[in-house]
Amino acid sequence: MIIPVNLGADSYEILLEAGSLRRAGEVWNLGRKVLIVTDDGVPEAYARTLAAQCARAEIVRLPQGEETKSLENFRLLLTRMLAAGMNRHDCVAAVGGGVVGDLAGFAAACFMRGVDFYNVPTTVLSQVDSSIGGKTAVNLDGVKNIVGAFHQPRGVLADPETLRTLPPRQVANGLAEAVKMALCFDEGEFARFEAEALPADLTPVIAGSLRIKKAVVEQDEKEQGLRQVLNFGHTLGHGIESLHGENGLLHGECVALGMLPMCSDAVRERLLPVLRRLGLPTACDADPDRVMAAVLHDKKARAGAITAVTVETVGQYRLTPMTPETLRARYVDCFR
Repeated sequence: MIIPVNLGADSYEILLEAGSLRRAGEVWNLGRKVLIVTDDGVPEAYARTLAAQCARAEIVRLPQGEETKSLENFRLLLTRMLAAGMNRHDCVAAVGGGVVGDLAGFAAACFMRGVDFYNVPTTVLSQVDSSIGGKTAVNLDGVKNIVGAFHQPRGVLADPETLRTLPPRQVANGLAEAVKMALCFDEGEFARFEAEALPADLTPVIAGSLRIKKAVVEQDEKEQGLRQVLNFGHTLGHGIESLHGENGLLHGECVALGMLPMCSDAVRERLLPVLRRLGLPTACDADPDRVMAAVLHDKKARAGAITAVTVETVGQYRLTPMTPETLRARYVDCFR
């Protein structure tokens, strides 16, 4: 299926279809130099399949992990593009999860003031969320996504076949973002998680999440208003994630934890069994003061006030300014 993202001159299409990776050359302009960025957690065959459809491709394979999303690797990609003689008519393609997509997209945004970028997300997390919307970034001094740019892809190709190699924990990690979007916007989608075990084919779940996110991005491309809602679970979640070297949690697991304090009691009662069924964490012992210290370094903090997203009723959200003290109290009350 094709899901269009309508952003005027920056419009593009998401192709969600099994086996579509093998058809990338039919739907994208790959008859030029292409820098393909991937990591060592992604099967090599995926990048090679894309490279075989390019006129001239160079594959850069980076280490897996959040630490890869750094200024050092950003510089490495720019250096490789320069050495390959690439110009503004060439392009960058990411094959992997959100880390690869964010890093490669930021390099594409900056090289020669912007070249085309294509995204082949190969994780549930990136297929339902990070691969669309144009937010690209790297981390700096332990602060997540603090250096970046909005740079919309020219196309996104989500091939469910690439999810078959993922372990169950990585599948659950991505589904946390799907749950997030359903809680904020679509009670029917949330009811899907409540009513049944997940099917072997995740295409309907991915499609539902993409339709929600694309509608938000179309209304608020650069996060001036509505798009802030997609930060539900991320304000506290990023604070928890900043301690990832100690707690070993993945991004989606931190988002799952970050949602719980921001729900009403009634919503939390419905959310907890869904998270448990998916294998996502529901308890957190991270020190509140350290979590809040990380939150206050986050870009969502403005002059001592934080715009928090809360869900009082499934399918509906609120944007509420909160003091750090109020946010800390919610965290403590939820996980004590």
